[in-house]
Amino acid sequence: MAQALDDATLVGQSMSEPELFATLFDRHADEIFRYAARRLGPELAEDAVGEVFLAAFRGRARYDRTRPDARPWLYGIATNVVAQHRRAERRRTQAMARLAPDRPGSFDERSADRVTAEQLQPRLAKALTRLSAAERDLLLLVAWADLTYEDVALALDIPVGTVRSRLHRLRTKVRRALGGADPFREEPEHG
Repeated sequence: MAQALDDATLVGQSMSEPELFATLFDRHADEIFRYAARRLGPELAEDAVGEVFLAAFRGRARYDRTRPDARPWLYGIATNVVAQHRRAERRRTQAMARLAPDRPGSFDERSADRVTAEQLQPRLAKALTRLSAAERDLLLLVAWADLTYEDVALALDIPVGTVRSRLHRLRTKVRRALGGADPFREEPEHG
């Protein structure tokens, strides 16, 4: 049964049985969609996911089958697809930076965390537009895709030490732009 196989085995077997690649899609498409939607907006995310999995399918012969989890590989492809949509992303984040935060309407929406997040959103979006594409990719793979430093290193094909040092500098830069607030959490606990 294909569901019981790890990603590397699925990719390998899909070379002779291409329909098995659909299991990889079923396993990871929702996660890649959420990442693409946060980077590009939901209107472009579906197309981006299609592009990611088409590129993955076409490039599956080059997949490193010593890696049982295909997520870093797929996020690397997704990062490249996002780069192709960079202008749309830049326009979207610039528009978000110009928006004033909405006031919460109901009692449930009045929690301190929500109000703080709403107030930070335009400043955060503005701070993200000031980062280079490579800086944004690194930061958002940790913050939004919930990848470990090691997985980010695999996705971006850079050493893990580089991920750590760049992320430290980026957090400082973003924190400064937000007046000391840090909306990004520390390294993920898993993996």
